[in-house]
Amino acid sequence: MTTPPHRSDQRLRLPRDARRVTLLEAALAAFSQNGYHATSMDDIAERAGVSKPVLYQHFDSKLDLYLALAARVADDVVATITSALDSTPDNGARIAACVRAYFEFVDRPASGYRLVFASDMGADPAVATVLDDARGRCAEAVGRVLQDQTALGWTECVLLGTTLVGMVQSAARQWFEDGSTIPLAEAADLVTMLLWRGIAQYPQVGDRATS
Repeated sequence: MTTPPHRSDQRLRLPRDARRVTLLEAALAAFSQNGYHATSMDDIAERAGVSKPVLYQHFDSKLDLYLALAARVADDVVATITSALDSTPDNGARIAACVRAYFEFVDRPASGYRLVFASDMGADPAVATVLDDARGRCAEAVGRVLQDQTALGWTECVLLGTTLVGMVQSAARQWFEDGSTIPLAEAADLVTMLLWRGIAQYPQVGDRATS
């Protein structure tokens, strides 16, 4: 009678992309629990159920692994904002959706927000580049909506998009790190009101823009 393969043997036959996802999930859990500096590649390999040589086949170093994880979290942030912008044609509702979605992202433990966007690793030049790129992509996503809905030029729209994104990020980080007693929905509504009262002052184009 043939003995069924051990579960770890099954994992060894995962396609490369699937293996990479598994390793990133293990890294996220390990870094989130112990912090980047206190986590070793051995810890991550053990959590993922692989040998350290297998881990090094995918990532050259712990920093390389962290950068890959940071890039994934950054992509998730951009996707979160883009999805919120696309969720409604109503501009006021767009602002509300973006703010609420970002606060929910920050509040979700498995999102990786704290590990990536609220970490001292942001001082590393390579990590800072990933974070700056994410902020830039979010700002441009907002800017494209502003360009479509207002008579402003692209440069002005990106500037406003950068400002809006920065305000939401700062507010959500303050709310999260202070352990605010303000409920998430109420905090998001407060920020939305401030942003919408400001952005609504800009002349809008045609009947596409609603308040």
